[in-house]
Amino acid sequence: MRTTYLEEIAQGARFEFGANWTSFLSTLDDERIQGAENSLKWMLEISDLTGKTFLDIGSGSGLFSLAARRLGAAVFSFDYDSQAVRCTKELKYRYYPEDQSWTIEESSVLDKDHLKSIGKFDIVYSWGVLHHTGNMKKSIDLACDLVKENGILFIAIYNDQGFYSQIWSIIKNMYNKLPLLIRPLLVLVIASFFETKYALGRILRGKNPLPFQDWMQKKKERGMSVWHDWVDWCGGLPFEVAKPEQIIVPLRGKGYTLQNIVTCAGGWGCNQYVFRRST
Repeated sequence: MRTTYLEEIAQGARFEFGANWTSFLSTLDDERIQGAENSLKWMLEISDLTGKTFLDIGSGSGLFSLAARRLGAAVFSFDYDSQAVRCTKELKYRYYPEDQSWTIEESSVLDKDHLKSIGKFDIVYSWGVLHHTGNMKKSIDLACDLVKENGILFIAIYNDQGFYSQIWSIIKNMYNKLPLLIRPLLVLVIASFFETKYALGRILRGKNPLPFQDWMQKKKERGMSVWHDWVDWCGGLPFEVAKPEQIIVPLRGKGYTLQNIVTCAGGWGCNQYVFRRST
């Protein structure tokens, strides 16, 4: 598995998510952690997770594993990217160094044999991950198998924009084939284009054109960093997308009922889904 992973990076077919998350950790503060906690509470419609088991598939920086642990859950985190695993372990070391209720491993959601060994969970969480595995449908199916009866599946999947998603695929492939020193310039060009577009939109609505309020809102909502999100968005390969009905209908057939949803309203980004398993 590891050889394939490194080969994909060398060929420009896979983004180094862990390297981006390593950089993100330098920006982590209490406000970002609180934002992550609030995001979980709002989407899951809970006040805490005491007594619950929480699986974080593709833990990335480890921020949401940390948020779930702070809310009282027993947490199991894993990621395919070894640098991301180190990030998650770093947060555990900072905040829960001797804790036996937080387990961290390096693994893939596509490793069916390993998944069988870890059991089932009250909450299975995978935000913006399953569309980066190279086999989104199989990843979602396997994630579903990890949810206990009456448990919760919380996933976020890139919205299918049709032609514009194809353009983003071209940008992502271009990013991963560029020399390392040039990649931030591509991100800067793409981000500047969209931030300028957003500024003009704010002016037309009679609002302050500067983006700082929107950036702060992003930090409060999920604890994320604008720059690191832009890097992730411009570079994130593998890349798959889905319309809401392509997620909701198949899961309904698997015994899942939609409990909560936040969509991009047809735009770009992730649609968020919270399902409850009834069978």
